[in-house]
Formats: sequence, C-alpha cells, structure tokens
Amino acid sequence: MDHYDSQQTNDYMQPEEDWDRDLLLDPAWEKQQRKTFTAWCNSHLRKAGTQIENIEEDFRDGLKLMLLLEVISGERLAKPERGKMRVHKISNVNKALDFIASKGVKLVSIGAEEIVDGNVKMTLGMIWTIILRFAIQDISVEETSAKEGLLLWCQRKTAPYKNVNIQNFHISWKDGLGFCALIHRHRPELIDYGKLRKDDPLTNLNTAFDVAEKYLDIPKMLDAEDIVGTARPDEKAIMTYVSSFYHAFSGAQKAETAANRICKVLAVNQENEQLMEDYEKLASDLLEWIRRTIPWLENRVPENTMHAMQQKLEDFRDYRRLHKPPKVQEKCQLEINFNTLQTKLRLSNRPAFMPSEGRMVSDVNNAWGCLEQAEKGYEEWLLNEIRRLERLDHLAEKFRQKASIHEVWTDGKEAMLRQKDYETATLSEIKALLKKHEAFESDLAAHQDRVEQIAAIAQELNELDYYDSPSVNARCQKICDQWDNLGALTQKRREALERTEKLLETIDQLYLEYAKRAAPFNNWMEGAMEDLQDTFIVHTIEEIQGLTTAHEQFKATLPDADKERLAILGIHNEVTKIVQTYHVNMAGTNPYTTITPQEINGKWDHVRQLVPRRDQALTEEHARQQHNERLRKQFGAQANVIGPWIQTKMEEIGRISIEMHGTLEDQLSHLRQYEKSIVNYKPKIDQLEGDHQLIQEALIFDNKHTNYTMEHIRVGWEQLLTTIARTINEVENQILTRDAKGISQEQMNEFRASFNHFDRDHSGTLGPEEFKACLISLGYDIGNDPQKKTGMMDTDDFRACLISMGYNMGEAEFARIMSIVDPNRLGVVTFQAFIDFMSRETADTDTADQVMASFKILAGDKNYITVDELRRELPPDQAEYCIARMAPYTGPDAVPGALDYMSFSTALYGESDL
Repeated sequence: MDHYDSQQTNDYMQPEEDWDRDLLLDPAWEKQQRKTFTAWCNSHLRKAGTQIENIEEDFRDGLKLMLLLEVISGERLAKPERGKMRVHKISNVNKALDFIASKGVKLVSIGAEEIVDGNVKMTLGMIWTIILRFAIQDISVEETSAKEGLLLWCQRKTAPYKNVNIQNFHISWKDGLGFCALIHRHRPELIDYGKLRKDDPLTNLNTAFDVAEKYLDIPKMLDAEDIVGTARPDEKAIMTYVSSFYHAFSGAQKAETAANRICKVLAVNQENEQLMEDYEKLASDLLEWIRRTIPWLENRVPENTMHAMQQKLEDFRDYRRLHKPPKVQEKCQLEINFNTLQTKLRLSNRPAFMPSEGRMVSDVNNAWGCLEQAEKGYEEWLLNEIRRLERLDHLAEKFRQKASIHEVWTDGKEAMLRQKDYETATLSEIKALLKKHEAFESDLAAHQDRVEQIAAIAQELNELDYYDSPSVNARCQKICDQWDNLGALTQKRREALERTEKLLETIDQLYLEYAKRAAPFNNWMEGAMEDLQDTFIVHTIEEIQGLTTAHEQFKATLPDADKERLAILGIHNEVTKIVQTYHVNMAGTNPYTTITPQEINGKWDHVRQLVPRRDQALTEEHARQQHNERLRKQFGAQANVIGPWIQTKMEEIGRISIEMHGTLEDQLSHLRQYEKSIVNYKPKIDQLEGDHQLIQEALIFDNKHTNYTMEHIRVGWEQLLTTIARTINEVENQILTRDAKGISQEQMNEFRASFNHFDRDHSGTLGPEEFKACLISLGYDIGNDPQKKTGMMDTDDFRACLISMGYNMGEAEFARIMSIVDPNRLGVVTFQAFIDFMSRETADTDTADQVMASFKILAGDKNYITVDELRRELPPDQAEYCIARMAPYTGPDAVPGALDYMSFSTALYGESDL
C-alpha cells in the first residue's frame, strides 16, 4: 500500500508523540525496547548477511538503516554515500527518513542530526515508527486494523484457553500464558499447555521464547526476568514481539476467513428465520383479535332501557380509546416487519418470504377492513337505538299522561248515562236533563281528539317496538271500548230525552248558558293544563325558540280567558241572585253541568301556577341548547383546524418521499423529526376526542359548524401515522439496498432526480409514458411519447429499457428477467424492483458457490465435512445449526459421520430444500 489518509497517519504516529514522556516515566522500558528493537532489526538484517550490536551506534552512518528499509520493504533506496564525514552520514539518514515519509508516515521531532549524534530516544522512536509501518499497520481482523486488529487477533486466538485474558499489550502478557496459548493454538505439538502453571511466569515466558526461536524462527526479543520484574512491561516491545507471531501464523488466516464467511451466512439465515417466526406470531395474534372482536361489534340485540344502551355506548368508547389503538400499532409494525424481512431476503439472495395461508399482509388488511366496517355499523346502530329509546320514553310518558286524564274524565260517565232520572223529573227537570245531555255531548266531542291521540301514540309505540307494548295495547283497547260504549249510551239517552222533550216547557236559560260556556272553558283549561305539563324534547336552539314563541302566544290569551271566566262566574252569580230574589225552590245544583265555579276557579289558579313553571322549564332548556351549541362550535373550530392539518401533513409527507434533499440518511433524519412533530400533535387529537365525548353525552347528533366527524379525524390520524411509518421504512429499505448493492449516492441521486422531474403530478409514481421519458433522460432511446407517473413500467417498456442498456433479449431470457422483477405477474415494474435488478446484476454478493468453496477450505479440500471439523472451526451455536441441517454425505469417498456441505450451501440460497 503506497498511501494512507491523514487519520491513519495520526493513528500510527500517536505513540511517537508520547515517546519522551514514556521514557521519562520508566527507564526500564528503554532497556526492554533496546533489546526488542535490536532483535527485530537483526531478524531482518540477517537476510542481508549482517546485523547490529548497538542500536544507537550502528545506525549513525545511515548505511544499515537504509539496508534495513530495503529488506523490509522489498524496494531499492537511493544510492548511499560511502564517505565517513558527518555530512555523508546525515545525507544517508535523510534518504532513509525520506523513504519512511514517502510511505505516508509523518515523522514527529525526528531529524537526521539526532540519529547521527546517537540520540537514544530519537533512534528508538524512529525504529518504532518503522515497526508500526511495516509490521503492524497492515494487520487487519474483522474491519479493525493495526493495534486494535492485532489485539482482536490475540483475543480470538486465546479465547478457548483458561487463565488467559488478553486486554492490552503490557500486563496481560506478564504470566507468559498468552504467548504459550498463541503457539499452542497454531502448533499444539510444540507445547504441553496442560502442564503450565499461572504462578510460574518465568518458566512460561522462557518456554514460549525458546520454542518460538527454535521452531518458529522468531528471535528472542524479550527477557523473561525484565517482564516479570517490571510492574508494567513496555507496550511497544510486547507489540513488536507479538506482531512476529501474527506474521508467522498468518497462513492460518485463510481458514479463519472461510469460517467467518460461513458464520456470516448462517447468522443471516438464523436472523431471517427468527423474523419469519415473529411475523407469523404477530399476524396470527392480530387476526385472532379481529376474529374475536367482529362478533361483538356485529351483536345487534337491543336493550329495553336508555341506561343499558348508554352502557353499551360507553363500552364502545373504551374499545375505541383503549383496546383498538395498540392493535393499530401492531398492524403498522406487522407491515414494517414484513417489508424489512423481504428487503433483507432480497439483499442476501434468499427467496421471498411467503407467509402461511391466511396470514398474508393482504389477509390482515382485508380482516381489518371488515373490522372497521363492523365498527362503523355498530356505532350507527348504537346511536339509532339511543334515539329510538329516547323517543319511546317520551311517547310512553305522553301516553300515560293522556290516558290518565281521559280515565279521570270518563270515570262515572257510564253510570250517569244509564240513570233513569228523567222518568220522575218535572218538565223543567226534563228540559234541564236534555240541555245537560247536550252539554255532555259537546264535552264528549271535545274529548274525541284526545282519544284519537291516545290511539295514535299507542300505534307509534307498537311500530317502534316498545318493550311494554302489551300493557299499552291493553290500556288503549280498554279506553277505546269504553269510548264506544259511551257513544252508544249517549245516543240512547238522547233518544229517551227527546221522547219526553215535548213534556218539558221551561228551562233555566242561565243554567243552560252557564253550562254551554263553562264546558268549553273547562275543556280549554284542561287542555291548557295538559299542554303546560306536557314534556318536550328538542335538539336545536330553533326548536326551543319555537316552543317559547308558542308559550308566549298562549300567555297573551290569558287576559281574554280571564274575562271569559269572569263572565261565566257572572252567569252563575246571576242564577244565584234570581234564586235568592224570587225564592225559587231549586233542588240540587245546575242541572246542565257538573262544573262548579269553585272547580273553574281551582283549575284557573292551577293554570296560573303552571305558567311560571313552564317559563322556567323553557328557560332551562334554552340554556341547555345554548350549551350544546357552544359544544358544537367548539368541536367544529378544532375539527376545522385538525382536519386540514392532517391533510396538509399527508401531502407534505408525500412530497418529502419524492423530493431529493441531501443523502438518504438526511431524508431519514428529516422524516424522523417529522414523525416526532406529528406524535407531539397527539394531545390536540385527545382534546378533540374529549369534546366529541361531551357532544355524545349531551346527545347531540348533528353539527352544522363543520363537515368533519370524529370518525373522519380518527381515520385521517391513523392514516397519517401509518403513512409516516411506511415512508420511514421505505427510506430505510433504500439505504439497505444502496449499502448492500453498492449503488453510489450519485447514482441514487441521478435516478431520483430523473424520477422526480417526470413525476409532474407529484404522486410519487410514474405512468408508462412518463417512465419512458425518464429513461430517455437517462440516455435510453426508447421513444419520445409523453407518459404518466406511476413508479412502474409495463413489460414492453422494460424490455426496451434493457435492450437500450446492452441486454440481448430473447423471449426466454426476457421471461426469466420479468419473473425476477415482477414475481406477481402484474405486468408492471416498480422503481425499487428495477434498482434491485440492476444492482443484483453488478454487485458482489455471497453466492452458494462461494459458501461451498469456504466449506471446502474447512474440510481440507474434501467433498464432505465432519462434525469435529465444524465444531472446531465454527462458533458452537452455528456449528450445531449446520450439523442439525446437513444431510449425510453418500459419495464414494464417504466415511462414517460425513456430512454433505454442498447440498446444504445450495439450500441456503433457495436452490434446493434443507
């Protein structure tokens, strides 16, 4: 490698900046470094047939320093100066330092003069810089390099050994077990590791140093006594020596790399299987909840009382507020998990996931649609039932009131009509009886309307399915039968009186006039009392204002009614005056009527008492309707703000999803901030829910101040949350595709810019004609017709696009490609499917052949692999995963326990069954 970025240079030179402080802190380190660095230099100089004895003296003329760099780099340096003068030495050292700098190493505070002068600190610092650059820098283990990579390599190799815990390059190596473990891991025949003791570090260290020097060609760079006798051994000396082990055993890395590839593939497979299990469980649970909930929502068994129906409405509110929202979240998470799983499977070359029958996302959506349809119907039924029960209660009370008044009036009428008093009455009495009967007939006719009203109310109660209809019908039938009987008796008595009318000569006109005026006035008062006591139900200000106006009109008639009352009482007073004046012998009371002045006065007083009560009831109802109107306006004001806000946010999310501002990560960050702002808006939705609950509790059924209902707001809010979550998931999947398929940001920007340019209606999709224009803008000559944006292209457009990009399309080949990009055979190609296809054609991804090659390395080039080899090379959980799924190997070279890794590798990528 010929160059390094500035960050790497700073990392490599960081130990140099601390060089002076390190030596000042512990002079013992200088001794360790002298020995280690000298041995390291000699391990390379001996290849050129030379060596050094004194590190600060032998490099002063620069000759051996240049020779060392040529040996370790494999390159030729400039020709050295052979003179003995100081200037010749400085020139040689400068040539060496310039060569080091040309390799991207920044030399801090190290000059040629210090090396020529034999400065120990500077000479050791220079050698450490060379060691870092040429022995440690290129070490790479699982995306870590240099010091961190070397430390990770040591930790991985010593992990199976007890009493070995490598955390650094100083005290972790003091007991010598770390060095012995490295040797034993790669060459177990060289050391009997089981006989080593942690409490004997000198023996452990000397054993490792001797074995390494004798069998591994690693010179002895450290003294066991120096390491044990130092509280904190020199880190640079330890790193230099350990790096020699790394390079000596680097040949073993090939098997480790193969094992890592298999581990990676198996980890992906295990993760995908877990995601599939999670999806199946979540979908099953959600569908089961919907299955249990829909019968409850479809239950239409009505209740007989308003309290019972209101309890059902409260239970429905609890369902909406407490039980449904978590399920909305689960449904959204289910879709996100499904999309993420499909993306991961596609990126890892696995077949698409097909859920169990009945558990597809579309199945969940269909079930959810049925749930919401049942929910809507249930709410409408509840509200209609409440209206019906309210109406029934009002009608039932009205029926009971009118029936009671009528029954009081008819009480005794049949007995009166059956009397034979006319048989023994005088002429005047007969005439009086006849007039009285005429007055009764007038009263009877006046009550005909009330009887018809009672029958009509009973009929309406039957039509509305009133629960106590049998008792209502029985009472109504009794009233009707009695009314028919009264009519018959009335006619019979009139005929009897008319037969004797000729016998009657006189009649008291005053009594007659009193009866004629008192009867309708009394009936008017009874009607007034009935009206004043009549219950009413209204839903708007206008309705209560109408009742108030009618009541005011009634009150305006009271003065005339009082005059009529005084006139009627005046007639009675005149009769009394005549009786007293002429000493008329009057037997009993007025023969024409039973209505007495006391009764008239009593009813009149009662009417006067009922008027202010009616005023108070109307005033209270007016105040209630004003309160209801305020609730309507309050809800309408909020709904008229929240509804457009939700619509605006939906449109803004749509624009964000198709606009191109910054990288995908920037867009994702923007969307998540947007999601946070939307979630922060939730209190306003909750406040609107509270206002809606107040409206329902007040039994308000319409609102002229807004076209938005709470159902509209709820659906819009749920759609908004689902849309922002789906949009974030789409951007995350684009990032996964970009990173996994190697699509550059510039390419992604170019595709998105062209897509947005032709998406003229900002719908986030391209129609066929618009897509064709988009391809032309990218350099494909497939026609110039204007198209519409749908985010897809049909079969012919896609074929033209592929041919324009260099693909030779026969019918069979094109059918194969269409089966990849359009697995559902919809006849269209989405933007994501097109990008996936192009990236899959060019990207370097794991394949079944690569996994088979990796297994072959672990198996030592055999066509099969054994259980012991799997457990030795792979982590325990993934080794057992392979053992459980690999079929027995049946080839001619099979041995007992041999496993077939070839069919297993093919099955991982969906080319056969596990």
